[in-house]
Amino acid sequence: MKLKELSDQLSGKSIEECLEKLVSLFPGRIIFTTSFGIEDQVITYKIFSNNLPVKVVTLDTGRLFPETYEVFSQTIIKYHKKINVYFPEYETVEKMVTEKGPFSFYESIENRKECCRLRKVVPLTRALSGMKCWISGIRADQSDDRSQMRDLEYDEAKKLYKYHPLFDWLLEDVENYIKKKNIPYNSLHDKGYVSIGCEPCTRAVIKGQDFRSGRWWWENDGPKECGCHIK
Repeated sequence: MKLKELSDQLSGKSIEECLEKLVSLFPGRIIFTTSFGIEDQVITYKIFSNNLPVKVVTLDTGRLFPETYEVFSQTIIKYHKKINVYFPEYETVEKMVTEKGPFSFYESIENRKECCRLRKVVPLTRALSGMKCWISGIRADQSDDRSQMRDLEYDEAKKLYKYHPLFDWLLEDVENYIKKKNIPYNSLHDKGYVSIGCEPCTRAVIKGQDFRSGRWWWENDGPKECGCHIK
């Protein structure tokens, strides 16, 4: 199916209707990856509350905040649904930490990208294997790079469609929806953390700062991305 053809089929539909359509088009081959951020919690609600047969996956890097594990637990308790966990390949992480230490990512962009690749990109590749449609919580106003994306794309490298249900939502829209539906969310969002990743690589930002400025804050050049969505 061509991208335009699929886009036309989703045009004018609600998020729930789009998800239902994608499920019908790609049965058993549609996946949603969550890091338990506020956007992902909205999408999780829409998938689980509508009992949609979408494979829900999270990547456990081994360096997450305790608060992230807490909202993970709250989510499975609330919905009584399974979230599939993918870990890094331990041999490669052991080798990296043994040779370079536990904080090598602070030393260079090359080291940081290596850590992201081993802890996130490689497990993600395993999770996406055999899938035809990948759902994510990307929003346009999260960064300049993400604003250049579209709500529906085709990833040539991974050979699958990518659907971003909340692409046109503002952060305020997400926050209001979370409150309205009483959806569990990461308590770090109330402390100035807008984009939450690994604990050593994430910090709170001042209101009004760039959405991604709290990620890898010691880096001055290049996009603030791990390589999962933008290389």
